[in-house]
Order: sequence, then C-alpha cells, then structure tokens
Amino acid sequence: MSRIGKKPISIPKGVTITVGSDNVVTVKGPKGELNQAIDRDIIVEVKGEEVIVGRPTDQIRHRAMHGLYRALIANLVKGVTEGYKKDLELVGVGFKAANTGNILDLALGYSHNIIFEIPKELKVATATEKGQNPKIMLEGIDKQLLGQVAAKLRSLRKPEPYKGKGVKYSGEVLRRKAGKAAGK
Repeated sequence: MSRIGKKPISIPKGVTITVGSDNVVTVKGPKGELNQAIDRDIIVEVKGEEVIVGRPTDQIRHRAMHGLYRALIANLVKGVTEGYKKDLELVGVGFKAANTGNILDLALGYSHNIIFEIPKELKVATATEKGQNPKIMLEGIDKQLLGQVAAKLRSLRKPEPYKGKGVKYSGEVLRRKAGKAAGK
C-alpha cells in the first residue's frame, strides 16, 4: 500500500471536513474554506478526529491517486489552519517591484514595466531595503494557486546561470557557470 496514502490526516481544532455526494471534499478552518474534487474511485472517510483515504483495488491508477489525494487533502488542512508563504527575490541592477493592492508592477530590465495581477485569494507585499535585493512576499491558503503564481512570476525573468540575474525564490540555490575566461 501507499505509505503516504495510508497515513491518516489528523483534524486540528476549529477545522471541519465534509465529503459531498459528488466527491468534493470541503475543508473549513480559521483562515477560510477550500474545496478539492476527488476521483470517483478514491474513498474518503471522516472518522472522529481523522480523515482516512482509501482505494478500492491495487490497480496502478488507484495506487497513483491514493497518495496524491491524501497529500492534497493534507495541504487543504494545513492551508486553512496555518496558510502558506512564498518569497521571491529580484536579482539585478535596476530590478524593482511595487504593488498597489493586488496589482504588481515589475521592472525587470525590459523596455517596459510588467503589470501583473495577483489573484484576489492571495496577499502580496513588496519590500525594497537599501543594500538588498527587492523582495516579493506572497501569502495565501491555497498551496496550488500560490505555487502557480510564484512560478509564473519567476518565469517572467528566470535566473540566468552566469550572473544569477532574474527572479528567484528566496533560498533557491542556482547552478552557476564559470564563463568564457575559465574555459581557457
């Protein structure tokens, strides 16, 4: 059996989990409410203070989805209790980030500024301190949406391997190349 899939999910205080007839799991907590559609073959049961995810057979398809949906439900529970955070850094001369509400204004070395609208489910903040790279802080309860928006922001100017200029995640270790002089 799937090691992740057979692990029960403990329900913290203040969180309610309901499974609808159309196999949609709804998780309500102090930070908000999230929904996740579950495959019709996967069995989700709420027993006391735990959620147990099961599968009908040992088919490859069922085994693959067993751990997946258990992890997705666990992410929903963590999202409505603690929430998720992702920080990005802008490395490069003249790179700037500013926000007004959920509209992000990025200067990434192109001929024009990039205006990026952040979904209303997420909170965005920017910080520019002297001597440090500008930072973009994203916060939200939906891990999938947060990761997708952060990846989209990073794709606007991926870090290049020679100087490391671009948009990178905080704490991301970039693989650097030596350059022309070192090749001789």
